[in-house]
This record gives sequence, structure tokens and C-alpha cells, in this order.
Amino acid sequence: MGMVSKLYLIIGCLSIIKGSPLLLFANRKDVRIVDGNNSRGNSTVVAGNLEDAAAVDFLYEDRSVFFTDVSQEMIKRTWFNGSEITVNVITTGLISPDGLAVDWLGKKIYWTDSETKRIEVANLDGSYRKVLYWNDLDQPRAIALDPLNGYMYWTDWGETPKIERAGMDGTHAHRSVIIKENIHWPNGLTLDYEDSQIYWADAKNAFIHSCKFDGSDRRVVVEGELPHPFALTLYDRTLYWTDWKERSIYSCDKITGSNRRVILRDIYSPMDIHSFSARRQPKDTNENACDQHNGGCSHLCLMSPAHPFYTCACPTGIKLKLDNKTCNEGIKLKLDNKTCNEGYEQLLLLARRTDLRRISLDTPDYTDVVLELTNVQHAIAIDFDPVDNQVYWTDDEVHAIWRANIDGTGQEKVIDNHLMHPDGIAVDWIGRNLYWTDTGTDRIEVSRLNGTSRRVLIAEDLEEPRAITLDPISGYMYWTDWGKKPKIERANMDGSGRLALVNASLGWPNGIAVDHAEMKIYWGDASLDKIEVANYDGTGRRVLVNENLPHLFGFSLLGDYIYWTDWQRRSIERVNKRSGIDRKTIVDQLPDLMGLKAVNLVKIEGNIFSLG
Repeated sequence: MGMVSKLYLIIGCLSIIKGSPLLLFANRKDVRIVDGNNSRGNSTVVAGNLEDAAAVDFLYEDRSVFFTDVSQEMIKRTWFNGSEITVNVITTGLISPDGLAVDWLGKKIYWTDSETKRIEVANLDGSYRKVLYWNDLDQPRAIALDPLNGYMYWTDWGETPKIERAGMDGTHAHRSVIIKENIHWPNGLTLDYEDSQIYWADAKNAFIHSCKFDGSDRRVVVEGELPHPFALTLYDRTLYWTDWKERSIYSCDKITGSNRRVILRDIYSPMDIHSFSARRQPKDTNENACDQHNGGCSHLCLMSPAHPFYTCACPTGIKLKLDNKTCNEGIKLKLDNKTCNEGYEQLLLLARRTDLRRISLDTPDYTDVVLELTNVQHAIAIDFDPVDNQVYWTDDEVHAIWRANIDGTGQEKVIDNHLMHPDGIAVDWIGRNLYWTDTGTDRIEVSRLNGTSRRVLIAEDLEEPRAITLDPISGYMYWTDWGKKPKIERANMDGSGRLALVNASLGWPNGIAVDHAEMKIYWGDASLDKIEVANYDGTGRRVLVNENLPHLFGFSLLGDYIYWTDWQRRSIERVNKRSGIDRKTIVDQLPDLMGLKAVNLVKIEGNIFSLG
């Protein structure tokens, strides 16, 4: 038996004898457990050598503990079984995971992220991850679950502080603000399942209050002499909380606030806290629908406050079929060591400086999902091969062109020699060739998709060639050049027939896109702050958008819309390609945005073809 298991057994026996709980708490550099009576004034490390453990919760059934590490931007899991094993559960797409809660009935984890401004859910192993709420969230922090009734509760200490509750299935019909008055920095939140009460701590107002589950019957528990209460938990009639300033754990009577005492002093940095007890995770007296064949759901089965008290849901970016049970099929992706068919139809592929992401345009949350790649140091441009479902990108730091499957597997270098500053990239999905620009060698080159048969197409009269796009159907390639004499040019895909289409009133023509159906070219100018359009031969030029475009970079066309990234606004936006109206922000406040590719996918006889 390992040391953790021995100590757990000893403390557990003492707690049973004394009628007090084990208190599980995050301590930034570790996660610890302490006897609720704690006559000896010590605690036991559950998980050590951590960087910034903030939120914590547990699954009593298998004695496992989940915790967030804000510095590492991860959610992890460990066990009380003597193995001292810790596994990574969520490793991407987190910035500040401040709140964490375990659904012990549905076997899910829920968390808040105050930077991405999202509430998400996933299986206990991190698979089938889904964004539940993303609108009207400012600084969500603590989260607590009531799976017996299908509700979740959370605090938000943003510009409009509040406490909200909503269905655990992400339905907006059951979302409501239950506390919005006399609230400033609502930190910790805990639920009393026996008395149907909520307790929360406000660090600015220095109090602990309670109310019923619907927000009514608000009462004072403790006020004054609370330097900085953070997280709190319950066991029987006793309320426990952590205090940042005092670096201690306190307790009092949950109703009267009396019998206040110190449980543990001189803690390094006490954060979240929970009563580690089976009573804090009561079993449902009725049959749990999600226990029976996953509720008939192909992917996620989530608790709901409305009949039939569960909802089938899909991973982020995937649409649910009309049967309300099955997720659409599409690109087969391997996510978190589990394979599922993801029903993408329209998506954005995004290059950031140090990672690549995909964003489904089929679902309203537009959540960016990080591709699990290595050694992405300064990605610039990105394109997609719809035949083999592979992503291609240029990296200016490692001077290479890479490719990988759309799920991030199979990563390999395609070109890694005689490149100085590889910039634009374009895939010929018909001829199975790869084209790129190099602003260091001032060349446009081509190779087979695997990097063989490499050839220089154009090496003269190029100053700063940047974006490149192809029309394989007509046999043309188009590119931008933002040198001293900026221009937009066209040539045959073998480099012959070169023609300058636009060479006046240009500044920094960054992005370019081709509309095959309407035989037009579109481009974005980062100096003149415009999006323009012209015919294939450069005639019929007109301005599409010329307002609030501080620094366009990535540029792509899909269907009726132009999509672009903006360095200064740190956003991805779209606009109608014909009228220049119907402008919409897809992603906001995402730094280091570079290139993007909008793709429309259709599955025909087992193959994926791009219509974008």
C-alpha cells in the first residue's frame, strides 16, 4: 500500500470516529486532504509538485481527484489507490480554468474558463468535449452541479457580477440569473442537497450568504471579519471555507454562522475546497437514464432539468441529427484516444503562431479546437487537401512546410531545405501539387504534395510575394506582392503567361481568394484597410469593405462569405462577398492570428471533397 493510501485510510478512520469529513483542497503547488476536526494541525499531499492548482473536485465512487492547473492550462486526475499516477484529462484550449465540478451520476466533468469565457463539459477521460455556454459570460469562476435535478450553478465576477443557474445539458431555456443584487466578487459556491440551499462567498463584500436553489429566501450566514473568503464546502451542518489573506481554512454552523473555528493555518495558498464524502455525492433514487446504454445517445448523454431528464449532445462543432440521439458523420477524427465521426460540413482552419486550430461553422458557439501538433513555432499560412484530409502550413521560424491529418496525427515535414521565409501556401487538389511563396528567396515554387519533384516557377520581378491561391479548374494561380511596387498577379499554374492584374492603389495586399463560380478575385489590404473585389482579369474593381479593418492578414472565401483574420482586433470576421454587409465576428480576442482557410466538406461515397 502506498503512502497516500495509508494516510488516507488513517485519516478516514479518524473522520468516521469523530463524525467529521475529509477536506480536499487545492494549494497551488499541490492538492491536499485534511481531517475536518484536525486536532493535529497537519494535512496530507494528494498530488504534489504542481505549478498552480486552482480548482478541485472528486469522484468518490473510485476515489479519484480532478484538479485544474492554471499555469499549465490543464485539467488532471489522480487516484487514492497507492499508484501515485496522475493523468492529463484536458490539455488544449484552456487559458484560465478557474472552476471545476464532477457529475458523479452522469460521469462527466464540467469547468469554467474566465479567459475563454466558456462553460464546457467532457467525459471523465476528456473525450467528447463540448462547449455548453458561451454567451453573456464575463468572468465565470466557481461551478457546482445538482445532477439529481439536472441543474448547474456558477458565479461570475465580471462587470455585472451575478450567480446563474442553467440546465446541465446546455439548453438556454432553463438558464436564469438567480442573484444579481448586493454582489461584487462572488468566489466560492457550494450546494446543500439536503436542504436545497446555495451558499456563496463574496470577497469584496466580505460575507457568506445563502439562498434557495431558485435564488429566493436570501440570508446572511457570516458577515464581517472575513478578509478574503475564496472557496467553500459543506458537510452536515458545518460550512468550511478557505481564506486567501489568512491562508487558512475556517468552519462555522451553516445556519447561524456560530461556532466559528480554524481548521488549518499557515497554508501556502488555499484555493478550492470540497468535503470528500459519499454524502456529498448522493445517489439518485430513480433510475439514471444515462446509465442505460448511454441514454441511446451516440456520444454525450447529459443530465437535464426537463423530461425525460437527459439530453443527447455532440462534441463541439458537431450537429445532432433529427432523431436527437445521433451525431452527424463526417471526417473521422481521433480525439483524446477515442475515435468518433465528426460531422463537419463547414469549418475554418486557423494558423496561430504556435498552434493550428479548427472552428466549426455549423454550430453557433464557434469554438476553436487545437490540433495536437508539435514544434509549431511560427505558423504563417494554411491550406487543406480535401482528398487526403490533410492540413498544410508554413512555419517561418523553423523554415519548413509541414502537413498533418486534420486530427493532428501523422505530422511530417514536407519541405525543410532551401527555404528562408516560406509565406503563402496553396494545395492543388486536382493535380496533387503544392505551391508556396518565399519572401526571403523571392520565389514561387511547386512540388508534389510529398515534397518531391520540386521546381521554381517564378523568380524574377518578385519583391515580397505573400499570399497565393489557385484555380485548378481554369489552370491559374494568383498571388499578392507587397513590395515597393505592390501588385496582384496571375499566371498559368506552370508559371507561364504571367500577367499583372492590379498594380495601382495598393499598399500591403495580404490575403487573396478566388471565387470559382463567379470568376472573381478578392483581396485584403492591410495598409489601405480595405477588402476589394475584381473580375478574373482585374477589371470591374470595387471596394467591398473599407471600415474598421486595422490590420487584415489571413483571408479566405467560402460560399457567400469572405473570412479574414485581423492582427490588431485579434479577431476572425466574415462579410457577404457581394454586398459587403452582414458583417459578423466569428472569434474575438484570440491573439497571434495568422492565416486561415475556409472549407466546405461533402461526403460522397466515402470520400471528402472540398467545395470551398
